[in-house]
Amino acid sequence: MSLAVIANLAVFGIILFLLNVQQRKGHTLSRLVLLGLVSGSVLGLLMQVGYGEGSGIIKDTLEWVNVVGKGYVGLLKMVIMPLVLVSMISAVVKLDRSGSLGKISGLTIGVLLFTTMISAIVGIAVAQLFGLSAEGLTEGAREAARVTVIESRIGQVSDLSIPQMLVSFIPTNPFADLTGARSTSIIAVVIFGILVGIAALKVSAENAELAKPIHAFVDASQAVVMRLVKMIMALTPYGIAALMMKVVATSSAGDILNLLSFIVASYVAIIAMFFVHGLLVSFVGVKPSEYFKKIWPVLTFAFSSRSSAATIPLNVEAQINKLNVPPAIANLSASFGATIGQNGCAGIYPAMLAVMVAPSVGIDPMDFSFILSLIAIIIVSSFGIAGVGGGATFAALIVLPAMGLPVTIAALLISIEPLIDMARTALNVSGAMTAGTITSRLLKSKTDSTTADVKTEQTTA
Repeated sequence: MSLAVIANLAVFGIILFLLNVQQRKGHTLSRLVLLGLVSGSVLGLLMQVGYGEGSGIIKDTLEWVNVVGKGYVGLLKMVIMPLVLVSMISAVVKLDRSGSLGKISGLTIGVLLFTTMISAIVGIAVAQLFGLSAEGLTEGAREAARVTVIESRIGQVSDLSIPQMLVSFIPTNPFADLTGARSTSIIAVVIFGILVGIAALKVSAENAELAKPIHAFVDASQAVVMRLVKMIMALTPYGIAALMMKVVATSSAGDILNLLSFIVASYVAIIAMFFVHGLLVSFVGVKPSEYFKKIWPVLTFAFSSRSSAATIPLNVEAQINKLNVPPAIANLSASFGATIGQNGCAGIYPAMLAVMVAPSVGIDPMDFSFILSLIAIIIVSSFGIAGVGGGATFAALIVLPAMGLPVTIAALLISIEPLIDMARTALNVSGAMTAGTITSRLLKSKTDSTTADVKTEQTTA
């Protein structure tokens, strides 16, 4: 290990120490996350400027920094499946009426798909506004290799029909799904947890003696898992610092400049969708400024980790404790939102790619029938998109062939994929939390209205 690497790690160690000092002083998680993000980004930038792109010193330094960054992400991934399973069982067991589950699920998925539709429209509009085109994209060695890989994967998804996609949600082997063996494992675990919860409700109704121990076991399991989540959340500032340090230190300035127009257009579309989320929550009585302030630490982690699935524990915790969303709705929206209706990866990205590549095969991207078909396919294909880095590519592999368009463009953008994917992931998570917030407020309003009607009838009687 060279002296330069030791010096870099010493500076990184000082950053972690200072973050720990601030944490002991009782600063809020939002403040600590901001400090971690800024300090990690600055150190990463200094390393890239000082040592140059692709430096061996940077590589050797990041091998050790990754112990913190990847270690933190690994801990979050560790708790995802236990959290989803236990939370789904608890959510069903604690529901007052059996019909509530259907209402919550239906409304949550409805909001997710609605925002995905809007995100597809935004993606189409922004691509046209910026005049984006697939022509002129340079194809280097990495891109050429990526084309080969992507074309080899087309057969895995292009023939995937809607019935096959729905069947893939069924947890034929829940133990395998608990390991995350499939891209639809989270949805499968959600379904398994719901079924176990329904079975527990029926057993409680049939045998009153078992009702109390069942509820006690579920409550204890959920308390343990949520305590584990809080323990891991305490490490968030350190993980963010390490992740952002890696992102900035390994970014290629040349690639970014070559494809700057697509980057800018992507961020414009993503920012526009954040405004849409703010507008939607304002319709149910939530101030957009307060909403984004409360979920900012969660979005920061999603941005730096590029994993909607890994963000589920933070997502659930923030919805329950910051947004006052009931646990049942928070868990469903976070779990569904990680694989269904992802606004960034399944909405904006494939829509922009389709508009860019359509002229190359003689299709007018502004043709009304083309736009309607594209939006419909995007909505359907948004089911089951993997909630990890690379989910956007998977979405493109479904949408582009379905529209009769080549998939090569997805490979040509690999150079800047991580930079855009960070913002897309944050948008995905925001969409899930928006769905949870809206579902919570709408169902609460309906419940309050029903209660008021009952009281009125009683008074009149």
